[in-house]
Amino acid sequence: MNDRILYAGDSHLGGAAAYLAGVLSHGGIPFDHVPSDAPLGPTLGLTEPRLYVISDYPVKNLTDADMQRISGDVAAGAGLLMIGGWESFHGAAGEYHTSPLAEILPVRMQNSDDRVNAARPCLVEKGASHPILEGLPLERPPGIGGYNRVEPREGAEVLLFARHCPVEVDPRGQYTVTPGARAPLLVVGHHGRGRTAAFASDVAPHWVGGLVDWGEGRVKACAPGGVEIEVGSLYAEFFTRLVRWTMGA
Repeated sequence: MNDRILYAGDSHLGGAAAYLAGVLSHGGIPFDHVPSDAPLGPTLGLTEPRLYVISDYPVKNLTDADMQRISGDVAAGAGLLMIGGWESFHGAAGEYHTSPLAEILPVRMQNSDDRVNAARPCLVEKGASHPILEGLPLERPPGIGGYNRVEPREGAEVLLFARHCPVEVDPRGQYTVTPGARAPLLVVGHHGRGRTAAFASDVAPHWVGGLVDWGEGRVKACAPGGVEIEVGSLYAEFFTRLVRWTMGA
């Protein structure tokens, strides 16, 4: 097992994958990327990654042997992170709920379309203290545009929630914010000797919403073969920490 990441999904490095790939490059984290329209098997046969990241990647591109390999690697100490999207968890076409990976992630998935789109404010709310979140100013929460609805498994820890906060404006122009329902957003756990994590929103537009600009500073980065991104400094810090924790670094 080496220190590289195998990152599958989010289209290609010239598209949505440029966001996480740019953050990884900025953080000095080596990775191999498999685009959403390519099978995982050929790359999986050439590497022993320390972390698997699956983000908006069709389950049809994974064979049962691929998933058994991932499950075994995680049990032996590798990490597994699933990031949300239309082809993650159940999604519109993800349908990981019947796959072997469903048994090792720290969440239980829905058996039907689990997408929740948030046209009105949906804020990131802290659920528990954790090294991933240490020092992040969640008292001034960023917003997201949507997520996959999941539930934590027994023994897993919910670090972040998505809190719906509908806003009403009265005839006098006065704004009223009423905190509403919340749903698990970041859940972490373990499988064997490996760490697992599920981030139910996206890392790239549109579901990532205002989270992509979180932080007073700006980070510009470009992955090899990708396009340049410009994101908020705390967005980059959060995803770097999430990746490093899940890989056990």
